[in-house]
Amino acid sequence: MDNKISPEAQVAELELDAVIGFNGHVPTGLKCHPDQEHLIFPLGCTILIQAINTQEQNFLQGHGNNVSCLAISRSGQYIASGQVTFMGFKADIILWDYKKRELLARLSLHKGKIEALAFSPNDLYLVSLGGPDDGSVVVWSIAKRDAICGSPAAGLNVGNATNVIFSRCRDEMFVTAGNGTIRVWELDLPNRKIWPTECQTGQMKRIVMSIGMADDDSFFYLGTTTGDILKMNPRTKLLTDAGPAKDKFSLGVSAIRCLKMGGLLVGSGAGLLVFCKSPSYKPIKKMQLQGRITSITLRGEGHQFFVGTEESHIYRVSFTDFKETLIATCHFEAVEDIVFPFGTAELFATCAKKDIRVWHTSSNRELLRITVPNMTCHGIDFMRDGKSIISAWNDGKIRAFAPETGRLMYVINNAHRIGVTAIATTSDCKRVISGGGEGEVRVWQIGCQTQKLEEALKEHKSSVSCIRVKRNNEECVTASTDGTCIIWDLVRLRRNQMILANTLFQCVCYHPEEFQIITSGTDRKIAYWEVFDGTVIRELEGSLSGSINGMDITQEGVHFVTGGNDHLVKVWDYNEGEVTHVGVGHSGNITRIRISPGNQYIVSVSADGAILRWKYPYTS
Repeated sequence: MDNKISPEAQVAELELDAVIGFNGHVPTGLKCHPDQEHLIFPLGCTILIQAINTQEQNFLQGHGNNVSCLAISRSGQYIASGQVTFMGFKADIILWDYKKRELLARLSLHKGKIEALAFSPNDLYLVSLGGPDDGSVVVWSIAKRDAICGSPAAGLNVGNATNVIFSRCRDEMFVTAGNGTIRVWELDLPNRKIWPTECQTGQMKRIVMSIGMADDDSFFYLGTTTGDILKMNPRTKLLTDAGPAKDKFSLGVSAIRCLKMGGLLVGSGAGLLVFCKSPSYKPIKKMQLQGRITSITLRGEGHQFFVGTEESHIYRVSFTDFKETLIATCHFEAVEDIVFPFGTAELFATCAKKDIRVWHTSSNRELLRITVPNMTCHGIDFMRDGKSIISAWNDGKIRAFAPETGRLMYVINNAHRIGVTAIATTSDCKRVISGGGEGEVRVWQIGCQTQKLEEALKEHKSSVSCIRVKRNNEECVTASTDGTCIIWDLVRLRRNQMILANTLFQCVCYHPEEFQIITSGTDRKIAYWEVFDGTVIRELEGSLSGSINGMDITQEGVHFVTGGNDHLVKVWDYNEGEVTHVGVGHSGNITRIRISPGNQYIVSVSADGAILRWKYPYTS
């Protein structure tokens, strides 16, 4: 009886090997730990701790929704992270023990979103700022893991506060700033109260994006949306100076850090990184990076520092020669497809929005990026000979690129009317089979210099979501969101068999023995079908919530994997129809999943731009 209630009891955990991903949209989300050995950054619901030298990764998992802010205490003992949640629901702050890599406490008071967090200099307090629907500032005792006091963050006739920074010397003072509000707060512990003083900026009305405090608390600096910097005195609460007078920072000052030796590191919304000094704020050193700068974090005193951008690039910069090294890249939009070249697990390719990227599997490094501006790539496949990557694009074109150089080899124009949505290649490298948004399946003959349409097969009524080719190239199966899967004869170029179900099919696989196929889609069922007559053999409950979007099967056909909107990677026993392993790690909907040739890894990709590599649980 018990088995029926919780089948998960017997399910083993899938081991997460590595993650390629970094949410560059989180303001000051990239942090260098005080031990100078680790970078800490958010990805979806997870926080990654990555060793700078060895790239070894640890994962802090406990948030139920995307992480929106991150803070590290000065001693490095604690990490605090806040999340977003649905409107009206409590948003958690989690306090983590850095050394043990474990959750210490959940702090729940704010609603909707945690906007920003800051630790006091001696690890006594944590201050948190609620999002727009919440609007309060709360001071927490770290020892008691409990709230001391709270207050509305901003006055009545101004906008929201979005930034908070603690004094560098005193545990009783912090600053909040945002849309038209700059406040210096004093903590009155005996009375459990915080007292705000509004700072005076005269005629200047500004929206603050970023904030930095000098090491001796003498001044704090505010970066604004209009691209200027305000320098405030926390004792007098008055504006000291503001600049630059002309040549303001394009798209706002999105990140700001004070250096011990004086001067500021400033990052702009246009990706410009500048070292400058008050009062002129003219660039002394500068460099252009890719994407809006959201984080600047110092390693030690700042002889070296790291910069994170919205396009999910992480740069290492040495201060003396002001030269940047790109140390990590990843997708910053939903990943639509993942594919391994035939017979090798050393590389794989992914596509997301405007770019296709080729990755080195064991080191997580990006080897090649192919970009087609303003287009979206829906699917990719490697030709069996490894000489080209064939890709499907929303402008109705099929593009082929050289995998080493990224050179465009050929384009098939007007391949489909409503965009190319799926693509597959035959193992003799002579044909490409494409599916379109209008439901057509087209077979293309690929010669040395020519690409010719062999046949357009018009049966599906809506977009083709997945195509798989039989090993002998004489047959293929296409899955469509019209609720049909069709098995095509690639010799006579006509329909062999049709499978009907009340679902939007998202994925299909041949069993290696090729007399059965398995399908799945929005009805969450995994179905086994007889290729010969299209009858259903069995149906499994694939997931408890949300569509299944990706599946792949091992070359032996003993196990297969699935992933979908429940964010779980599942390994199944094909004959038993049971889940043997579950992988928890994604925080976005899983869009596609593949088992590497040789069954070493499972790689899954998701709508939040993450690529996760799992250890394959069985030795082959």
